[in-house]
Parts: sequence; structure tokens; C-alpha cells
Amino acid sequence: MDSIDDAILRELTADARLSYSDLGARVGLSPNAAANRVRRLVEDGTIRGFTIVTASSPPARPGTGLEVFVEVRLADGTTNESFTAALRGFPQVLDAVHVTGSYDYLLHAVVADPAALDLFVRRLKREAGAGQTFTRLALRA
Repeated sequence: MDSIDDAILRELTADARLSYSDLGARVGLSPNAAANRVRRLVEDGTIRGFTIVTASSPPARPGTGLEVFVEVRLADGTTNESFTAALRGFPQVLDAVHVTGSYDYLLHAVVADPAALDLFVRRLKREAGAGQTFTRLALRA
């Protein structure tokens, strides 16, 4: 995976119905190249399916995936307000608590699997302003 694949995943996560033309324009590829990349991501198992979320869809909850606790230290220049606003785009986050100590926030989240956890943490750093993270896995409730 490279930065273009990351961008494709980000765009499809936001809107899985994007046409290859629109997807390509957003990530700097031709429609055919975007389609080929998506097909490869499906074939290698990075993308395991496309789904919709409705207003009545239940949020992710413990017991439906990998439950994690992520301590986050904000990057220089990231404000509490911008970080919490960015978290609205992360449906994996069940709770975000501003805490004392060496980290700024404790996130409680549910992700599908270790690969999804990796993407989640990378997105926190790239899109929400997380500088450092420390992740713990829940072994049992």
C-alpha cells in the first residue's frame, strides 16, 4: 500500500458510491487507474466489501470487533476543539475523554481487525492532529 491507496481508502470510506471518475480526480489518477487500484485492493483483501450506513444503523459497539483504547497526545498546533471536531468523522470512536497525564485524550473505539486498527491510528495522525498514540487492546469486558 502506498499514499495513493491510503487516499483511495479514505475517499471510499467517506463515500463508497464514488464513481471511478470522481475517485480518480480526488486522488490524482485517471478513472481506469482508479478502478484498477480499487480492484487490486479488493483482490488482496484490503477492501472486504462495500456497505451503507443509515441513520438507524447502530453505532459500532463492544463485542462486534476489536475493542481498543487509544491514548492520544495532540500534535503541536492541534487544538482540543479541532481534534474533537475531527473525531466526528471517526465512527469507530465510542467515547473520547480529555484526561490528565502525559497524553491528552483517551479514546475508546471498536475496529474490525488489526488492519483496520492500523488505518484508524494512521487517520488519527493524518486527519485529526494526533501527534503520538499508545494503543491497548481489550482482552475481555
